[in-house]
Amino acid sequence: MDIRNDGLYFGDVSAEDLIKEFESPLYVYEEDTIRARARELKNAITYDNKEIKFACKANTNIEIMKVLKEEGMGIDAVSPGEIFAALKAGFEKDHILFTTNNVLWDEIEYAVSNDIMANLDSLSQLKMFGREFPGRDICIRINPNVGAGHHNHVITGGPDSKFGINYTRVDDIKEITRKSGLRIKGIHQHIGSGILDPEIFIKAMGVLLDTAKNFEGLSFIDFGGGIGVPYQENEERMDIRVLGKRIADEFENFCGRYGRELKLVIEPGRYLVAESGFLLGTVASVKEGEKHRFIGINTGFNHLVRPAMYGSYHQILHAGKPYGARESQVIAGNLCESGDTFTRDEEGIVDRDLPHFKEGDIVCICNAGAYGYSMASYYNSRPRPAEVLVKGSRARLIRRRETFEDIFKSSLGIM
Repeated sequence: MDIRNDGLYFGDVSAEDLIKEFESPLYVYEEDTIRARARELKNAITYDNKEIKFACKANTNIEIMKVLKEEGMGIDAVSPGEIFAALKAGFEKDHILFTTNNVLWDEIEYAVSNDIMANLDSLSQLKMFGREFPGRDICIRINPNVGAGHHNHVITGGPDSKFGINYTRVDDIKEITRKSGLRIKGIHQHIGSGILDPEIFIKAMGVLLDTAKNFEGLSFIDFGGGIGVPYQENEERMDIRVLGKRIADEFENFCGRYGRELKLVIEPGRYLVAESGFLLGTVASVKEGEKHRFIGINTGFNHLVRPAMYGSYHQILHAGKPYGARESQVIAGNLCESGDTFTRDEEGIVDRDLPHFKEGDIVCICNAGAYGYSMASYYNSRPRPAEVLVKGSRARLIRRRETFEDIFKSSLGIM
């Protein structure tokens, strides 16, 4: 995204032209940013035998998944729907891993029927899998008792986490797999999301490597994702080259002790797509309240839930006058819900100094490429926006705007 005197541009296409062609609200993604992040990460990890799997829960638009496939990524899937999307995007089955957190048996059967490796999340799942599918290759998700993230809702390791088998239960894992003939080809962890400190990632990596030495016959070790991006303007990026070098060195040293070369796997989601995406909305009303100047726009947490759910900060820009005189304002959505504001923290509304908005202006919410559309809902019976992918001067529709019929077709019997 480029800020010019006459407004915001995505590639060489202005926000104003995008809204004229595709209407508002609108999700916009920049293809070049997605490719740049994929290449940065791939080049940063200097260990050769590696695979980067896109944690597609961040964004399951099939056209975006195709871009990442072209960049050599695999897929981390957490549901049959994500497996379906990955296969439709053209990913090979042996480059998809299905993590099975609290899933019913039919979901595991779906993965197995499609020859997708299961990453088993509990001892009870492991026992059931061994009874039904003895002798198969599997991956085991370990809880390394280390957790981190931008909010406690996204910490996925440690004693309060529902994810993974505690690293102290190695003997139980080995006993169950011995009886069933299951072959542990990989072990996996994921400690959380939005991590900007390399030391936390390396610490958790050390716990998993210490656990890995107890398993013979491994082919790969998967360290999960969680690599963060800066959301606030004053936030510093993680030095991805430093992280990549540390990861490669730690892993190469482990392989030397293990006695043979293994594949190194990581599973970023946010890092690959967050900064590529923007949610554009239009100012519908301006309300001068006793405490706040409310700028009401035609989108809400049904299209981007992160501020309401986590108190997350997203940079907000005036798409027509990015350098205009600033004043204290609140950006509010159009849902019948008091928590539907985009300028907030966990405690509630936070005024933000922004260029003066009036009715009809275009508002741009940044860093919306991850956990934006993929967490969207039909709350208030409002359809979801269209999605557009921009490259250079070309903007192409990659998901159409939904209609009322799309929301209610199952209850109306519409095919």
